[in-house]
Amino acid sequence: PVAIIECLQDIPCDPCVSACPVKAIKMKEGITDRPLLEFDTCTGCGLCIPKCPGLAIFVINMKHNSGMATISMSHELLPVPEKGQEVTALDRAGKVVGKAKVVRVVNPPGYDHTAVVTIEVPAAQINNIRAFRV
Repeated sequence: PVAIIECLQDIPCDPCVSACPVKAIKMKEGITDRPLLEFDTCTGCGLCIPKCPGLAIFVINMKHNSGMATISMSHELLPVPEKGQEVTALDRAGKVVGKAKVVRVVNPPGYDHTAVVTIEVPAAQINNIRAFRV
C-alpha cells in the first residue's frame, strides 16, 4: 500500500507532514507548497488520511486480491458505512463508477469525526475512484 496525495492548491497547510511517522511527506520549500510524497519511504499506514483538511490523501493497495484493489479515504458525512456494506463508488466529479464493498472502517475519537473508510474496487478503476456514496 502507498499514499496518494492529490492536493491541488498552494495554501498554507501541512498537517500531513507531522502526521507521517516515517517522514515520507515533505514540503518542497514552504508551508504554502503542495506536499511531496517519497513513495519509497511511505509504508501506507494511512495516518495522514484523517489529518488532511482537504480530504486529498488516499491510500491504495493494488495487491489486495486478484483483480481487486482497495482505496482508503476520509469520510466526514453521516451515515458512516459499516464493514461489509455495499456503497456506490464515485469519480472526482461525483459521477458513478460502480459498486464497492466496505472492507474496513476506522473512526476513533482522535480522528475528530473523520472516519477512514477502505473500499474494495476493481483494480482497473483504482485511479478513477476518489469518493463513495452510502
